[in-house]
Amino acid sequence: MNEKDFELLDVLKRTGNITRAADYLYTTQSAVSKRIRALEQELGMELLIRTRQGIRFTPAGEAALEESRIAASALTTLRRRIDAMQDQLCGHIRVGISLNYARYKLADALAEYHKKYPNVRICILTGQSRDLYKQLTKGILDVAILRGEFPWDGEQSLLSTEPICVVYNKEFEGKPLTEAMYINRHTDPTQSALLTRWLREQKLDNRHNQFSVDNIDLCLEMIRQGLGWGILPEIAINNYDGCRRPCVFANGEVMERNTYILCQHSASELPQVTAFIKHIQESVQRQANAPK
Repeated sequence: MNEKDFELLDVLKRTGNITRAADYLYTTQSAVSKRIRALEQELGMELLIRTRQGIRFTPAGEAALEESRIAASALTTLRRRIDAMQDQLCGHIRVGISLNYARYKLADALAEYHKKYPNVRICILTGQSRDLYKQLTKGILDVAILRGEFPWDGEQSLLSTEPICVVYNKEFEGKPLTEAMYINRHTDPTQSALLTRWLREQKLDNRHNQFSVDNIDLCLEMIRQGLGWGILPEIAINNYDGCRRPCVFANGEVMERNTYILCQHSASELPQVTAFIKHIQESVQRQANAPK
């Protein structure tokens, strides 16, 4: 049976007459009769009884009619869903996001994307940028938002540049940093080299006079409690009410941290991926333009 058969049974039921059914379907009576016989042969049962008054459905015919109407309705629903999806993105995306970006910037942007494209499934993996970069190169991820510099010959765009700041409690304001404990935070090798350079230039590289932590939130809380001072990216101190100032090298350059969005070659043409990248870029731009 096919869709034309569904329609034929429905018209036969409504007209109760083969001739009128043929007229309704713009075909001949013989063609309708031939198709009825073919259906009965295919299903192995009699569907209609012909009388002088017209036709009457057998119990098997009534069952076939009921099921055909259900099938026709299901096909209509399926077509509508497919038609609707032509204007809606679907599929899935595998996204790797730097821990710091995920912690401080991600939630609002993801909520907006999901509201706009509810049929897209997003699998998110957070971690250190260097680990996510390795997974991107292996094809495990479609897109990665990474902080720092990584070699990449695929699609890549700069999302933001932020200063790296010296952060301290208000009680240390106006005092030399040598009077307080340095709270060292573990970071990637590139950033660590820049921190070492700045500390050396400032003559603050006394490693014996420091705490050492591996977590930004803990570092910031220790600073807030007055245990010392630290060096943190601006992304982590937006809500900090203590003191801060950019780290400036001896040559006048400000220490900065770049955040990039990178995309796999194989995923760069997927509509849901291009929409995700565009959405993140626009979200970052809106945040940059928002009143402070």
